[in-house]
Amino acid sequence: MNENIKRFSYPYIVWISIVIVIPVLLIFLYSFIQSTGEPVVFRFTLQNYRDFLDPIFLNVLWHSFIIAAISTAICLLLGYPVAWVVSRLKPHRQSSALMLFILPMWINMLLRTYAWITILSRQGILNKILARLGMGPFHMMYTDFSVSLGMVYNFLPFMILPIYTSILKVDGHLIDAARDLGASGSHVFRKVMLPLTMPGIITGVTMVFLPAMSTFVIPQLLGGGQYIMIGNLIERQFLLTGDWHFGSAISVVLMAFILLSVWAMKRFDGGGSQAGTAGKGALPW
Repeated sequence: MNENIKRFSYPYIVWISIVIVIPVLLIFLYSFIQSTGEPVVFRFTLQNYRDFLDPIFLNVLWHSFIIAAISTAICLLLGYPVAWVVSRLKPHRQSSALMLFILPMWINMLLRTYAWITILSRQGILNKILARLGMGPFHMMYTDFSVSLGMVYNFLPFMILPIYTSILKVDGHLIDAARDLGASGSHVFRKVMLPLTMPGIITGVTMVFLPAMSTFVIPQLLGGGQYIMIGNLIERQFLLTGDWHFGSAISVVLMAFILLSVWAMKRFDGGGSQAGTAGKGALPW
């Protein structure tokens, strides 16, 4: 049986090696070399990483982190209540409600982002509505607001779905027991629901933060090229500047940053799981 399973895994391993492992290794290799002279000579160097330590590029990384963190926080603040409400609906209505969030994902992200240009532009739908109310027009396009809004719109379903799944797994008898023992609604949420749904929260935060940190389509369209994020910087190095070595170095830095973020979230998840276990055993309110 085990031998058959191993045989079935070989095509998957080959495919993963071709589309993920080998490209990542090539990017890692390119980040440590420079090409000079005619004929081209490759030499090992750390200059690509030294160049990234320029304050301009560090500011781009920091700005990308801030925008991704804000977008993730907004998705969490919106996603948890929505997931809670959906989980309290009747089963057949839960499927319909979830479909409303999944349907936009069937449309290409580029088209969905273009739609926000029509909505947020100075002559767009939103400003026209505000003008009829005696307000505006407001400058909303090509700002951090428009970029964050585009990220929240595109990535919100990735926050709702894992939290919704975690809420469904919570035993309702625990909530009833907490209330019978005198816990208020806020205590039930903080001491029971939040720790028990922490794995879903961590999964949602990871699924939103990582693409928000590395995306380049949304900042390019809604930021108008004025708000360069780390994904746009990498794209320019590969497609416009042609400096694959520096682009690879930035990609490696971004991968290291993302892996560090995932590690920190997993450590936090471990603490949340322990808190959930303690909450179930002691009901500490």
